[in-house]
Amino acid sequence: MNPSETVQYLEEHGLLLATAESCTAGRIVALLAEVPGSGAFVECGYVVYSPEAKQRLLGVSPQTIKHFNLTSIEVAYEMVKGVLRDSPANVAIATTGLCGTEDVDGIPAGTVCFAWGFRHGQHVSVFTRKHRFFGDRASLQHDAAIHALEMLPHFHARMMAGESA
Repeated sequence: MNPSETVQYLEEHGLLLATAESCTAGRIVALLAEVPGSGAFVECGYVVYSPEAKQRLLGVSPQTIKHFNLTSIEVAYEMVKGVLRDSPANVAIATTGLCGTEDVDGIPAGTVCFAWGFRHGQHVSVFTRKHRFFGDRASLQHDAAIHALEMLPHFHARMMAGESA
């Protein structure tokens, strides 16, 4: 699914998107912004690199970061929940990981943790996944952003079928 198809999907399903991006550095929002009319379906995008920014802006727990590391599905989960708390958006995507070319703290380079969150009435469903990408920094960021967009319809359909995780 390319960014144009994602915008069309958001429109067809009455979705308003917000993002919380760390390793993708705003690439998800940037890709969508290239599509004419996308502003009607993108509410906001946070770029939060530091642990302090994740805590201050999104409410990520310092204990979660300490226990699981910044590159973890647990941190991505809390990031997406924070976006949905702070935004009127009904769908959110969060990314955190290593888009560099070197391993850090035993985590392989190219490891990205994702969370997709959906608000449906009073119910919130969050799905998390970890994926490893290969290449240079720019291609890792691009590929991770495209992956985040490609998986949105999949997890939206699962949420609509009643799944929550």
